[in-house]
Amino acid sequence: MIEHCLHIDFVAHRSLQEQLRETLITSILSGVFPVDEALPSCRKLSCQLNISRNTVALVYEGLQSDGYLVSRPRSGYYLHPDYHQPEAAAASWPQQAANDSAQQAPDWGKRLNVSPSNFLAIMKPAQWMAYPYPFIYGQPNTQLFPIEQWRETTRRVTGTHRDHHWLYDNIDQDVPLLIEQVRQRILPKRGIIARADEILITLGSQNALSLLSQLLFSHTTQVAVENPVFREAINAFALQGAQIIPHTLDNEGLRLADASRQCDYFYITPSHQAPTGVRMSDARRRALLEHANLHDQIIIEDDYDSETNFDPYPRAALKASDTGGRVIYVSSLSKSLSPGLRLGYLVAPSELIDELRALRRLSYRHPPTHIQHQMAHFLAQGYYEAYLHRYREDSARRWDTLNNALDRWLPECRRMTGSEHANAFWLQAPEGCNTRQLAWRAAHNGVLIEPGQAHFLDAAAPENYFRLGFHAILPDQIEAGITRLAEAFHHRIR
Repeated sequence: MIEHCLHIDFVAHRSLQEQLRETLITSILSGVFPVDEALPSCRKLSCQLNISRNTVALVYEGLQSDGYLVSRPRSGYYLHPDYHQPEAAAASWPQQAANDSAQQAPDWGKRLNVSPSNFLAIMKPAQWMAYPYPFIYGQPNTQLFPIEQWRETTRRVTGTHRDHHWLYDNIDQDVPLLIEQVRQRILPKRGIIARADEILITLGSQNALSLLSQLLFSHTTQVAVENPVFREAINAFALQGAQIIPHTLDNEGLRLADASRQCDYFYITPSHQAPTGVRMSDARRRALLEHANLHDQIIIEDDYDSETNFDPYPRAALKASDTGGRVIYVSSLSKSLSPGLRLGYLVAPSELIDELRALRRLSYRHPPTHIQHQMAHFLAQGYYEAYLHRYREDSARRWDTLNNALDRWLPECRRMTGSEHANAFWLQAPEGCNTRQLAWRAAHNGVLIEPGQAHFLDAAAPENYFRLGFHAILPDQIEAGITRLAEAFHHRIR
């Protein structure tokens, strides 16, 4: 019998069977167990791990059923012959690695056409969840996730009496039910009327921007953007060699300039500008549409927070006023629900959608059909709208709490007029305050903030801006977190 000692640090939120099976599978595939010896008996392993004997027996039976083990009467469980090889492979690995290292490795740096890792990005600490006061942007309040309703839609999609269309490769097509839900339930709330052939499902907003830039941009393309800007958007544009033309931003949104006439495209976030949260005024919207019509330009509208917008009186999307087919509309289905789902959509004239669909097919064919079906049913059953109602109410309460805490503890840090009820606070600290240093000091107090310098395109970017999100932090920790941030802020003055 194998004397190998298995050690498992069991965690409370996963079943014992799941964790034991996972450990045994890893050991089998890595060649830990000898092929001619029985695995530890149910009694011995249960005593070793301090778990029920039935738990071990059920896991062994499952591994036998799945072909990993064979049972020999009055002898025990052994590795199935198909899994005898991993042991030999594991034993030979060190020698193989030594042989391989003697050969000269390729110089990948010389082979790269471009180095995306060199692009400036907005990064978060890998273990941000461990901080008590994470004022980070882009992560939802997971306590609100409608887990029971999501499970119900899974049962609907995978039920035994249903057609399992989600198992098929749709080549380049989207799930019709999801397209119809977007067309009939989502877009009208933003004032947009579209046909089914004018909608494309994407792997989130970032994927939509990447597809558009691959299809439309080159090294001769000039793209007007807001400054400060959503950094990952211009990274996608720059990857295609596009020329980025920064435009000044004020409390009414992007300001047109002499350089605007030479641009081929405008990339804007008019509902709540990223990162400042400013809402583009009606006058600026009209001026931009007229400018695009006059100079034969295209506008890419990133309505990234369309579903999470808790503004009491939200403006319709810019696309709703587009009569000339010059606005390409991009948004997300999963940002508020679960960013990890990576599901978004794009609205544009059908001839452009056809080309985007063909390009998408060459990249990854289509977003996973199972997720599309599940989201379609989640929408159709009204679960999504009910969840958004709770999400917006929660967001409004959190915004008020953070707003009051900032007024009380950090009155020196100003907000831009017109940015009320955005999904983050964009703050300007007094001149001379370096928010990267502030972020470092605050992190030592358990507070995470986002320095704002990386969002600017200026040669000498201002250092006194930062952003505070409020969905990832517990509501009752918001004021305590701001008091600690204020301590770090005022420490620089002393």
